[in-house]
Amino acid sequence: MTTKATESAKTLEGGQKLRIRVRAYEHKILDASVKQIIDTAMRYDAKVVGPIPLPTEVKKYTVNRSSFVYKDAREQFEMRMHKRVIEIMNPGAKVVEALTNLSLPSGVNIDVKMV
Repeated sequence: MTTKATESAKTLEGGQKLRIRVRAYEHKILDASVKQIIDTAMRYDAKVVGPIPLPTEVKKYTVNRSSFVYKDAREQFEMRMHKRVIEIMNPGAKVVEALTNLSLPSGVNIDVKMV
């Protein structure tokens, strides 16, 4: 037989997670912004899991060097998208507010999900 107090304790344990997915083309900027996010979450005593590195997405483009004659002369270019995942367990209102007010570099893309 369970009471409401134990049920609410179970929901807090399993509770909510804030899953932050950070992506950037430059890994140094990405690591700096991830460190800034983790420091902000730790300042408010939130439990942080990560950063978990995800596989780097590589897009390759092949272009002819010459427009007309030399079809065998080609150049290859690539763009690398580096990705990290951070999970914050049971985020409080102060943690969420601090993360929304955080200013990060312009090359960083952030997706936030409540799980």
